[in-house]
Amino acid sequence: MKHLFFTLTLFISTAAFAQTPHETAFSFMKTGDHDNAILVLNKALQAAPDDEQLLQDIALAYFYKKDFTQAKVYAKKLLDKDELDVQSYQVAGNVFRALEEVKEADKMYRKALKKYPASGALYNEFGEMLWAKNDESAINMWEKGIEADPSYPGNYYNASTYYFFTKDKVWSIIYGEIFVNMEYLTERATEVKKQLLSAYKEKIFLNTSEGASTAPFAQAVYETYSKQSSLTAKGLTVETLTMIRTRFILDWYAKYGAKFPLRLFDYQQQLLRSGMFEAYNQWLFGPVDNLAFFDQWTRTNAEAYKKFINFQKNRVFKMPPKQFYGDREARKA
Repeated sequence: MKHLFFTLTLFISTAAFAQTPHETAFSFMKTGDHDNAILVLNKALQAAPDDEQLLQDIALAYFYKKDFTQAKVYAKKLLDKDELDVQSYQVAGNVFRALEEVKEADKMYRKALKKYPASGALYNEFGEMLWAKNDESAINMWEKGIEADPSYPGNYYNASTYYFFTKDKVWSIIYGEIFVNMEYLTERATEVKKQLLSAYKEKIFLNTSEGASTAPFAQAVYETYSKQSSLTAKGLTVETLTMIRTRFILDWYAKYGAKFPLRLFDYQQQLLRSGMFEAYNQWLFGPVDNLAFFDQWTRTNAEAYKKFINFQKNRVFKMPPKQFYGDREARKA
């Protein structure tokens, strides 16, 4: 037994030392021990001073330690390399943003996007940097990211939030619902669900053209929703929203479905045909509208709700390419 214990201990120790410096450093970073991560990485860099992964890791370790000046030293070493991956540009961008070195970050993101024009992550972070200095062109970056990399969720989140605080009537609800289906288990999803409900209550059924997008797709969405305005006479609840959104899908596919194919509307139509659309709308709006009523609904309709949740768990929502319908002229930047 003693021999077995010694062998097991030796195996565990050997396995620990068999980790790469990258794995060992990240194990320390996960526990907040950034000093030990830096120690490991500095030792590894002595043997491989130009290793991109190690330079990324040590820049991140200093970034998490909030030693941004030292993080910049390694970010600059990364940027001096001829060939970089997207992650290196992201690490350097985060460091420049933390130091509020906007001009340097702007230059770097533009260079990075010339090399990786289909990177949703780079568009997203460039947009966040612009927005941090109240630059309205941030929305151009987020929508370019949506068009170039439609399955990356961050751009939908930021674009939806941006439009929610404008007079826009359509894009906040379109981008918001796409985002919630992509990333539905996070705090950001709950935040966007609240925005979605507010956008339906405060904007979409106002009888005015103010704030309506000039993009043909957005005009078609607004027109189709406006046909259901009579259903809002007694206010908007999850039940009335379900009725409105059901009629919207039926009207949309009768008139615009072929002209403007959209994965989000295809998904809604699929749920409607399979009898899960009511449960989906409860999931989308219920907890942020009236939690007590939502709990009661799920108890009363336990089988229907369980069917939808099980269905949702076994699918991944992705937006396909060539379904961007924003105003390209407004996005030139």
